[in-house]
Amino acid sequence: MDLGIAGKTALVCGASKGLGYGCAEALVREGVNVLIVARGAEALAEAAKRLEVAAAAHGSAVKPWVKQVAADITTAEGRAAVFALQKDFDIVVTNAGGPPPGDFRDWDREAWIKAVDANMLTPIELIKATVDGMAARGFGRIVNITSSSVKAPIDILGLSNGARSGLTGFVAGLARSGIAAQGVTLNNLLPGSFDTDRLKGTMAGAAKKSGQDFDTVWESRKKNIPAKRFGTPEEFGAICAFLCSVQAGYLTGQNVLADGGAYPGTY
Repeated sequence: MDLGIAGKTALVCGASKGLGYGCAEALVREGVNVLIVARGAEALAEAAKRLEVAAAAHGSAVKPWVKQVAADITTAEGRAAVFALQKDFDIVVTNAGGPPPGDFRDWDREAWIKAVDANMLTPIELIKATVDGMAARGFGRIVNITSSSVKAPIDILGLSNGARSGLTGFVAGLARSGIAAQGVTLNNLLPGSFDTDRLKGTMAGAAKKSGQDFDTVWESRKKNIPAKRFGTPEEFGAICAFLCSVQAGYLTGQNVLADGGAYPGTY
């Protein structure tokens, strides 16, 4: 299927590895120009090289370009560096590293503010900086990578549960405002258990809390997923690319859960 977004320009955050990289790669393969941002310069440069290979393989006469900014997108300085390089975007994929697991009794105000700043306020700042331009041009796709914990809270991820739920409520209102009639969609993409460094860190925390070894916790989590496996960044990226497509223009304000069937609810 041609997703109809070749030649569009995307900002993909947290794109040096994992789910962010999977989204960037899927978009490049659709002919989308991408600006990737992450804090680690070395990992980001390696990701850019891989994306350039994917861009070169695109079948169109005009190959998509790949740009990179090594910066902390959760800071005003990091966002300024991104918009200094590229002002307008047709697609924005927000993504920031999730806050650490733990017990809420151990989190002070600073920990909560940091979580809200990264996983709620930063996406809102990126939306504010880009959504009006999208509306003026008549096309825009914003995809926020959040978490399955928005649907089914995870006890040791209280910081994430709270901050990401706040973003979800904000997006629900904005997506249904006037921008919906101007060709701009906002959706949240909720990953369940995907084989990433983030999952390994969460599993390490769970193992420590339960007193079990890591491999036991890892295999137990896998067995509890109806698909009997963890997801891959590549298939996550494919879902993201579809949400950015022209075909998904009637889909907005939604929480798209990709978890191999782990969520037990009907709705």
